[in-house]
Amino acid sequence: MYFAMNRFKIAIGHEDAFENVWKSRDSSLAEVPGFKEFRLLRGETIADEGHTLFVSSSTWENRDAFVAWTKSENFRAAHKNAADNRAMYLGPPKFEGFLPLRALDRGLSGGERLIKYPRA
Repeated sequence: MYFAMNRFKIAIGHEDAFENVWKSRDSSLAEVPGFKEFRLLRGETIADEGHTLFVSSSTWENRDAFVAWTKSENFRAAHKNAADNRAMYLGPPKFEGFLPLRALDRGLSGGERLIKYPRA
């Protein structure tokens, strides 16, 4: 499993426009081999820094599946208009990629279970 995240600093007052860009975007992620899940997360507004933090988070079968997507036509199509909205961003997004080491999950039965991941 692989977790890919981008952190965005969105200028105060542009939050709704940023969310609408994501809502109206056709990413075709569901068709991409290895894709598992996507979430757009809204964080706190940091008034003294003039932005609201957002994170796009996607989960993949493995890092190779994510990298293949970033080199695909689907990726290019999903990001083709990114430069049109520069005014809402305070700097470029910051990418962070993670391999899981362990997780605790309640599971379907309601009891907790420890999930261990092999080192990749």
